[in-house]
Amino acid sequence: MFLVGGVFLFFLLIGAPVAFAIGLSGFAFFVSSDVMPISIGVQKIATVSQSFPLLAVPFFVLAGHLMNESGITDRLFKFSNVAVSWMAGGLAQVSIILSTLMGGISGSAVADAAMEARVLGPKMTENGYAKGFSAAVIALSSLITATIPPSIGLILYGYVGNVSIGRLFLAGIVPGILMMVVLMVTAYLISKKRNYVVTDARPPKARELLCAMWDAKWALLFPVLLIITIRGGLFTPSEVGSFAVVYAVLVGVFAHRELTFAGVKHAFGDALTDIGMIMLIILMSGMVGFAITFLQVPQTISGALLAGLSNPVVIVGVILLMLFVAGLFVESTVLVLLLTPIFVPIIKQLGFDPVHFGILMMTIVTLGSMTPPVGVAMYTVCAIMNVKIEHYVRESLPFLAAIVLLVLTMLLLPDIVLFLPRLAF
Repeated sequence: MFLVGGVFLFFLLIGAPVAFAIGLSGFAFFVSSDVMPISIGVQKIATVSQSFPLLAVPFFVLAGHLMNESGITDRLFKFSNVAVSWMAGGLAQVSIILSTLMGGISGSAVADAAMEARVLGPKMTENGYAKGFSAAVIALSSLITATIPPSIGLILYGYVGNVSIGRLFLAGIVPGILMMVVLMVTAYLISKKRNYVVTDARPPKARELLCAMWDAKWALLFPVLLIITIRGGLFTPSEVGSFAVVYAVLVGVFAHRELTFAGVKHAFGDALTDIGMIMLIILMSGMVGFAITFLQVPQTISGALLAGLSNPVVIVGVILLMLFVAGLFVESTVLVLLLTPIFVPIIKQLGFDPVHFGILMMTIVTLGSMTPPVGVAMYTVCAIMNVKIEHYVRESLPFLAAIVLLVLTMLLLPDIVLFLPRLAF
């Protein structure tokens, strides 16, 4: 296993694409093995590509891009602006609300952060918000997409760990809303102290809020339909992805009348790029996943953890700390694919609910996208808004502290995460 890990880190450090780093490390295992022919590795790649649950990934990615072209994003922004822009740090609050609503559409933290950096970033700096503060709010609020369905990460975790994706979707709703509240309170306190307040701002009248909500009704309805159709047994999580594509097209063409042929073409182009990148990583991880199982890595790590610790919560806390450190250096999709087969058997052995662990894991590994040294969302937002990394890091500390406290609370109080899945299933 040291050879596999060493090859992976080497190619990662020299700047090779992540998919190739994973593929070459898996290839190294089969080349060095005396009992495993290379043909088995090729078969493992092919086997991964034949998975029905994985159909959800390309469908939801395409649906997200189609919804961006169909006017849904603009309407969600207008609704968020009407609902919370009057508060202290109004534009920061808009960013957080928009991330919560967009989580049910894009399913991608980086995509959400990039979109908001382009739309909200200039407006925030024009209104006197510090650049570092603006970038930190936009990047860290995109973390909400890690748990709000349809999270791509949760789909991959459910597929690799053999955990119910429907339960994971339901389990992610309450943590996502709590994260929204925690980030809004943090932004409010900082904004109040710095006087990021719009003069003569007032809460919206009921009529104004209802009008904005009605204008965005098709966007707000989508996450609700997604959960209802899965829970009602109408669609599987894979099939509901295709429903999302059809829904986006129908809304864009008939309801909003904004989706054009050029828009569809643009959405397919962007989706193909994203899907190609994600699926190549997934396919290459097939060899490494087999190597992890063959070398009994879960059993080895489990033995080491269980030998020194006895409290399941403490053990899961240690695992989450390990995931956080790994997330500082490796992209979240890669960590989910490589580490889920290692840690899910361990937490099951402890009697810890894999749905509960999945929500905690996705939150922690996605947080790595917002932190140095290789945070993709962080670099994306800072590049778009021309913000220095050191300014971003300093401003992000209160938000990071708030998120860590929330994760600890969810770890110690599992009913926060498991309330809805237990109620529905």
